[in-house]
Amino acid sequence: MVNAGKQLMTGLGVILLSAVLAVGCYAMDYPAEIEIDALANLYEPVVFGHEMHVFMTESCADCHHHTTGTGAESEYCAKCHDGEVEMDSVACQDCHSADPLSPENLHNPKPGYVYHNDQPNLKAAYHLNCLGCHQEVGGPTGCEDCHVKTEAGDKFYRSGEFAPEEAAHSSGH
Repeated sequence: MVNAGKQLMTGLGVILLSAVLAVGCYAMDYPAEIEIDALANLYEPVVFGHEMHVFMTESCADCHHHTTGTGAESEYCAKCHDGEVEMDSVACQDCHSADPLSPENLHNPKPGYVYHNDQPNLKAAYHLNCLGCHQEVGGPTGCEDCHVKTEAGDKFYRSGEFAPEEAAHSSGH
């Protein structure tokens, strides 16, 4: 009986420790929501439920390719970044430029980023990562599921109140 009591207490201790460690992984300081407004001239900002996505994934590296304080986990990044160097940021725009072909980026690349000319721009990185996952799990994949057009966007795309009027039908010919 004494042995069974010890085993029970040890088992409960292991479960408690596991729970504390699991919660600790997600106890990092991260924003509950993120606003992505790279196309604010045509679309309203996308309000991204970051907290919901944190709990749907096994690791921050599922989306960010690495986590703060670890090396690159993505196979693509790990081709050059061997995991020895700890990353200090997980922000998408720190690696993916919104405008990689701008004169500033072409003539003055960030130190250490000389070999990143094949890297997708910020918009492509969001879409490649987000859409691929959403297709796998049945999340929203339509453009306007995430992006609500502004009046300027409707005008630019000739939609909404700016859509061309349908031609009047003639006398049956």
